[in-house]
Parts: sequence; structure tokens; C-alpha cells
Amino acid sequence: MEHQPLARLGRFVAARPLTMRLRPVITAVEPWVRRLTGGRRGLLDLAGLPSLQLTVPGRRSGLLRTVSLLYVPHGPDTFVLVGSNWGRPEHPSWSANLNAVADAEINVGGDVFKVRVRRLTGADRDRMWRFVTDYWSGYGMEQRLARNRVFRMYELTRI
Repeated sequence: MEHQPLARLGRFVAARPLTMRLRPVITAVEPWVRRLTGGRRGLLDLAGLPSLQLTVPGRRSGLLRTVSLLYVPHGPDTFVLVGSNWGRPEHPSWSANLNAVADAEINVGGDVFKVRVRRLTGADRDRMWRFVTDYWSGYGMEQRLARNRVFRMYELTRI
């Protein structure tokens, strides 16, 4: 991915504060792009960045909830999610839903499969934070915007 021009451009743009202002537009357009591509691609994919759709039951309702997210690949069958929530002060709702389950389902490029969910804490989280910020510098900017909120992080492993 490092050598793809779109990925370099996507990383450059996403690491700018202006991108945070575009959040409403990006989140509104994302579902349309997913529908048009049959769920295989989203806006991040079009920019050369890795994205997936996470489907997990709501922790209160039990209803399935699907959200498109940037992920950081960590090996062939491991996907790392960071609950940055665009640098906002509150945790994203999908992260609370992940806290309540052991397994979830993801769609990566049209390949839909179950994953084991593991929340990263302590030294595991610290090591992975260094890895994900090296991969995606935008997380550092979002952490500064979120101030004292420590982002929840998850490792999803294909079952």
C-alpha cells in the first residue's frame, strides 16, 4: 500500500485538520458508495486506504449494526480498529458494542467472515498504538483533538 499514489494522497489529506470538518460529508456519502459497489468498496478504499464494514449486535437492542471503518492490517488475518471517532471527545458507539461481544462479522472487499474480538489494553495496546500511528499518522492528530480520551483499540482475528 505504501507505494500507491492514492494511498499517499489519502494519508496526506486525512492527516490534516480540514478533514475533520469534512466528517459529515464523508459519513453521508460512505453508505452510497458502499451500495453502489455492493459493499465491496467505500470512500477510503477509493482513496487507496484499507476499510472494512463491521457488523455487530447493539449492546442494548441486540439489533445488528453495521459501520464502515478504517483498519490497520496486522498480518494476513488480523485487523486492528482504533476508536478515534474523528478526534471527538466521546468514544464511538461501535466500540461499546464491540466491548459486549466475543465475535463479530466484517466485510473486507466483499469477503464477509466472522472474527474474534480482543480489546487491546496495557502493554499490548501501547505496542499496537505505536504500530498504528506509524501506519496511519492521522490517529496522532485525532488523539490530540480528543485530548485526554484514550482511544479504545481492538484486534479482530479471522475465525
